[in-house]
Amino acid sequence: MSVAALLSKKPSDKIITVSASTSIREASELLAQNKIGAVVVTEDKDRVVGILSERDIVRGLAARGASVMTQRVADLMTAPVETCTPSDAADDVMRRMSEGRFRHMPVTEGMKLVGVISIGDVVKNRINTLEQEANAMRDYITTG
Repeated sequence: MSVAALLSKKPSDKIITVSASTSIREASELLAQNKIGAVVVTEDKDRVVGILSERDIVRGLAARGASVMTQRVADLMTAPVETCTPSDAADDVMRRMSEGRFRHMPVTEGMKLVGVISIGDVVKNRINTLEQEANAMRDYITTG
């Protein structure tokens, strides 16, 4: 299955982004309000320049204390960020995420952000595929 197929199952109007100048406090509030684990950092609303995850914020808190909340996203974000395209295979994206030990990957076409894929999206897809294969095998065995 392609990344485009995964994206088609998600709301397309729910891409949460912030600018690099946004405060960590504001970004944290966005994460909490939207019940998400990461926000994509963009310039001009659609050019990806980084990503800020809950993990980045926790590491910042551990290193700098509560004062990190007044700092800017640019101070903690992961950049450059690894991206994928809609034509990439979901299994390849899952492998890249596992190897890189990250849970969110922006999806871009050219320089434009078109979505975000989470490890949950690709794992759910993989589980569905395995269930379909198991059911097909059971059907084959019981009718064959």
